[in-house]
Amino acid sequence: MKIAHLTSAHPRSDVRIFVKECRSLARHGHAVSLVVADGRGDEARDGVAVMDVGRSEGRVERILKVTRRVYRKAVELDADVYHLHDPELLPVGLKLKRRGKTVVFDAHEDVPKQILGKHYLYPWVRRILSWGFAHFEHYACRRFDGVVTATPYIRDKFLAINPRSVDINNFPMIGELENAVSWQDKANEVCYVGSIAQIRGIKELVRALESTQTPTRLNLVGGFAEARVETEVRTYPGWSRVHALGVQDRLGVRDVLGRSVAGLVTLHPAPNYLDALPIKMFEYMSAGIPVIASNFDLWRTIVQESQCGLCVDPLNPAAIASAIDYLINHRQEAEKMGRNGRQAVLSRYNWAREEIKLIEFYDRFPSA
Repeated sequence: MKIAHLTSAHPRSDVRIFVKECRSLARHGHAVSLVVADGRGDEARDGVAVMDVGRSEGRVERILKVTRRVYRKAVELDADVYHLHDPELLPVGLKLKRRGKTVVFDAHEDVPKQILGKHYLYPWVRRILSWGFAHFEHYACRRFDGVVTATPYIRDKFLAINPRSVDINNFPMIGELENAVSWQDKANEVCYVGSIAQIRGIKELVRALESTQTPTRLNLVGGFAEARVETEVRTYPGWSRVHALGVQDRLGVRDVLGRSVAGLVTLHPAPNYLDALPIKMFEYMSAGIPVIASNFDLWRTIVQESQCGLCVDPLNPAAIASAIDYLINHRQEAEKMGRNGRQAVLSRYNWAREEIKLIEFYDRFPSA
């Protein structure tokens, strides 16, 4: 089949979209295109034709102008299946349906819940926006030919809207992040990998470094989503113990995970995080290092069943510091937790299992 993945917001190298879904479909014989909007031009990568419609200057332009350019490129491609990756592309999907096309929506997040977690908005504004988007999402997705979701929880929500909904979990690829660094050679370092924001716990992480009893440093990988938050945390005394490494490619991430004793994923208890499956937690497990995770019920169940780390109150820097100290001071136990996490990924939480579900999902669509 000719398959076109469309995104107006994600980078062309996005792990879920390009590295996993697009490449998996291409390996299984489909002609796959990825439409992006980053201004870096067209290219062919790993059997996928990447097509650029030009970057936007700000969110408003992205929503008003870039989505139209994505739609025009989608029509030009004349694909058999269109796979949408952004909520703002739902109107594009409806237009493609009116042209008789097969359309799939990929729900990376529970957007109505995500809106409820935007604390910079007035509560009544959040409720109205969440309600309004939920109704539009329902209207659009029940007309689409299928919905792919990033978690079972989101899948269950969409099953009530569209019976052709399936969860394709964003689990790591086996072996991609494994590193041969021995535990005896690891320094007193832990890591956080991902988008850096207040709601993702960066303030508490840096504060925790101020009260650890061990001289532990934080390998911080990713870009700040909020300039004011970056400016603030750089004034904290704990910042002197941060290795700010910026955005890294996959090899760089593998190197950071390999030399770290633990990986931190202490996101705040926002509505859309409580039932999420954070890819970084599973990537830490894949790399064979223990996790220090927020004590949400779902996350605690995964960590305890796999015996792969510790859960803490993400709003309590002292609790985070205590967990860091424990793993730094108990290297043998930390190593065992790391092995347990890797085994859980090998047996259950891996992309190979999810890839089968993705291919089976696409096999239900007739080719042109």
